[in-house]
Amino acid sequence: MRLPLSGLLLATCVAFGVQAEQLQIKPDAPAQYVVKKGDTLWDISNLYLSVPWLWPKLWSWNPQVKNPNLIYPGNVLALVYDANGQPQLQLVKGVVKLSPSVRVIEKNQIAIPTLPLSVIEPYLTHEVALTEADIDMHPIILSSNRNVKINTLDQLLYVKGNVVNNALYGIYRKGDDYKELESQQTLATEMRLVATARGIRSGDIANGTPGTVYVEEVKQEIRAGDRLIPLNTFANYSAQFKMSRPSTAMIGQIIATNNQLREFSSMSVVVLNVGKAQQVQEGFMFDIKRQSPTVIEGHSGPRYVEDANSLEKLIKATSEFFGDDNSEGSTVWTMPKEKVGELMVFRVFDKVSYALVTKTSEPLRIGDFVEALPN
Repeated sequence: MRLPLSGLLLATCVAFGVQAEQLQIKPDAPAQYVVKKGDTLWDISNLYLSVPWLWPKLWSWNPQVKNPNLIYPGNVLALVYDANGQPQLQLVKGVVKLSPSVRVIEKNQIAIPTLPLSVIEPYLTHEVALTEADIDMHPIILSSNRNVKINTLDQLLYVKGNVVNNALYGIYRKGDDYKELESQQTLATEMRLVATARGIRSGDIANGTPGTVYVEEVKQEIRAGDRLIPLNTFANYSAQFKMSRPSTAMIGQIIATNNQLREFSSMSVVVLNVGKAQQVQEGFMFDIKRQSPTVIEGHSGPRYVEDANSLEKLIKATSEFFGDDNSEGSTVWTMPKEKVGELMVFRVFDKVSYALVTKTSEPLRIGDFVEALPN
């Protein structure tokens, strides 16, 4: 016997409280901090700020720092307050010489990344997501100089397409399709790097002469049908990002994740169904939101949809079709979305983006929404 939901509190979970996105220093923020190798900008931001992506504001009053995203191991950071009580983070030693705008950095010193490189580096340097039209533009692997089906290191490969002599190429294989969850429309296809090769003969498609490349490094076996893509097409992405909200409202959805788990949490890489076509940029911060369950309020009282009887479900479907939330004395209540996490976009393609989950209040799922409102 199903019981009505009368008297039951419909919202049983409170996600993050809605915070005004203003500078809020954490009560336990350190007065000084020495930047260490292995730190990330996000880690340090999280030490000081309740809303870490507002990091640039903490530096906005500091004439010593032109780029708040470039912090180096050995830098000493000090938290101070100006005459108006505004918090400010300053560089204490080893970073200023002769002029307050000049930073002295040791030779070969590398700025700490915004996000953990161990998690995102493969997606910055190797993995790409292309449309079918983009994939078809790149040469296809035909065969090798040996009569084998699986090609490996130190072989010559023949490709259908022109090759630039001495240019470095990635050999890619199609992976999963990234699809809209409802329509199942394919937005992009994951392309997985399986090997690298260098061009040695250009080839001529018009005369039926294949291009030739020499295999230099192999991650997986190479197969006929794999694609040849110049590595400089997608390489050289920075590990530093300007964290910000977009200037216009944006909404999307998580359509895939780097693991195959049903639920996932912080430091997971996810795929969003928005990209360059929607003006998404690297560094954009999104809230992750989950749709609260729909309720049908009928003669027996309010019930969740899954607990409603067949007639009530038919009423719900009918009301949705006609755009009417009240039919035959029953009301369909569409509940709001609630915040369950945050993420930052770090790689953008035409129709999809890769993002790293930076914060969660509960396990996330494919199908959760992402939303960003301008400052």
